Amino acid sequence: MLWQVEAALAAALDETVVVDGAADLTATVPPGVTLLHNRAWAEGQATSLLLGVEWCREQGHGAVVVGLGDQPLTSAEAWAAVAKAPPFPLVVATYRGRRGHPVRISAEMWPLLPPAGDEGARRLFAARPNLVWEVPCPGNPADVDTSEDLANWE
Repeated sequence: MLWQVEAALAAALDETVVVDGAADLTATVPPGVTLLHNRAWAEGQATSLLLGVEWCREQGHGAVVVGLGDQPLTSAEAWAAVAKAPPFPLVVATYRGRRGHPVRISAEMWPLLPPAGDEGARRLFAARPNLVWEVPCPGNPADVDTSEDLANWE
């Protein structure tokens, strides 16, 4: 997770927000990063996304750029490229033609996000292909869920 936060910080976004849930990340989040605790984390990834989106709404942001903590090889360049992409409602990083994270979701799309479940915004991107801008990015979208996964990438 820390690699993702460092990459997001290096991309110089307006604000970096981390949402935790099952694990308390207070001790690992660097200064200058907003930490939100999702008490409803067991209801799925979508609840974390909505918590972050609600924070961004309250702060007056017009879009949110979202990455996943278990994809540590996402580059700062990918974060910046997605953030600076043309003003489409939905923007997604691609790696060798395959969609991944980060993604950017404009405020106009926030009401269409699912209230619960483990898909986050995937269905929204699939349902609205005409509103999606793909950004070829450097880096690797590898999903690291276990110690074994991490050992394969170190």
